[in-house]
Amino acid sequence: MDKHQFKIGLFGIGLDTYWPQFEGLEQRLIGYLGQVEDRLSGFGAEVLNVGLVDSAAKALDAGHDFKKGDVDVIFLYVTTYALSATVLPVVRRAKVPVIILNLSPQQAIDYQNFNQLNDRTKMTGEWLAFCSACPVPEIANVFKRSNIQFHQVTGVLDDEKIWDEIGDWVAAGKVAHTMSHHTLGLMGNYYSGMLDIYTDIALQCATFGNHVEIIEPDELTAIREEVSSQDTAAKVAEFNAVFAIDPTCPPHELERAAQTAVALDQLVKRYDLGAMAYYHKGTGNANADTMSSIILGNSLLTAKGIPVAGEYEIKNAQAMKIMDSFGVGGSFTEYYALDFKDDVVLMGHDGPGHLAIAEGKIKVKPLKVYHGKVGSGLSVEMSVKHGPVTLLSVVENKGEVFLLIAEGQSVAGPILEIGNTNSRYRFSIGARKFVEDWNKEGPAHHCAVGTGHISSKLIKLASLLGIKAIHIC
Repeated sequence: MDKHQFKIGLFGIGLDTYWPQFEGLEQRLIGYLGQVEDRLSGFGAEVLNVGLVDSAAKALDAGHDFKKGDVDVIFLYVTTYALSATVLPVVRRAKVPVIILNLSPQQAIDYQNFNQLNDRTKMTGEWLAFCSACPVPEIANVFKRSNIQFHQVTGVLDDEKIWDEIGDWVAAGKVAHTMSHHTLGLMGNYYSGMLDIYTDIALQCATFGNHVEIIEPDELTAIREEVSSQDTAAKVAEFNAVFAIDPTCPPHELERAAQTAVALDQLVKRYDLGAMAYYHKGTGNANADTMSSIILGNSLLTAKGIPVAGEYEIKNAQAMKIMDSFGVGGSFTEYYALDFKDDVVLMGHDGPGHLAIAEGKIKVKPLKVYHGKVGSGLSVEMSVKHGPVTLLSVVENKGEVFLLIAEGQSVAGPILEIGNTNSRYRFSIGARKFVEDWNKEGPAHHCAVGTGHISSKLIKLASLLGIKAIHIC
């Protein structure tokens, strides 16, 4: 279990002057706040609810409570008119993103019954229960002037579509939390000459908050040399259960891959890795034997929530971790070819695939040569499940990091059966416009693909991280 759990801060706002003036209003608003707390908790998050803040003194205390409570994001439920002075001290100290919930208790005031109350005090109290929109401009103005990041959700308290949107914010908050609490292992070195994949590691850490551990391939080789025959045999059995292994795969290659996979498991445990990027040329030495037998083990790790990116593509390891943290996979991919006849883009990559999003079992095939790389051995072949998909690139350009997003469909049809991951993707804007629009933003040539359409969540994640998101289609 994680030592530091994702935590939501929640508070409502009101004005203490109102309570003695309008009987029952305070309790009614506290009840609405309780409903919000229950719904937020229902998303599987711990919620620190500091209650209805209705004075500057309470606001100061709430700010300290959120700071001590180590909240990751604050949901501000605007129940009625309140002074901005009861809001600023709460969020200023916490220094985390704020989601303003401008939620009316019902779709509209019952004007007929309202106007028949014949008691202007009661009428005003009833109006104030619907007055959530009133202070939002005041709050937004003060937040802007205070350089406080905020976002808005506007609607009705019991509208399920609104709660879907709020759920996306919670999901994005969880992923931001995950990214800032995982260790990214970097094993080996860059593939020489791929200038687009070179990155500013410090900028990546500053953007996402993760730790980076530099690991030598020699360490994995040393662990591998100590792997027992029993552990190797157990891993071969796991391969047979998980993969569809081509009968032409030599048994000694399966054993070689299994030995490396066991060593990878131990390496991940040693450094508590949450993701990894790797590449090492290896020329006729022990490291070459290790690195040429790494694909199956890395595929298993990727399926278990520890995505592994080849060619030392650090940015794409980040993208894969984001997608996996949203529960949609995150497989390593790049352009393979354009099919203008069927208007699809063929995309895939050599190296590990993501078992959890494969169309059927991943196939394991022997390769006499790893194209563009040293060595030979076993490789995996898969297509992403047919249906909606999202592509994500973590782009680094001119000192900034941003998310590049596209939604499309994984479609059936012929693929290149060359022992690589390979899929056919169709986009609403067509293959030609997709590649031109995607390329225009200057991403590296790798990206991550996951199942489902999750652009809404990714855009919210970018907002929480304080970076831009570009949605192509």
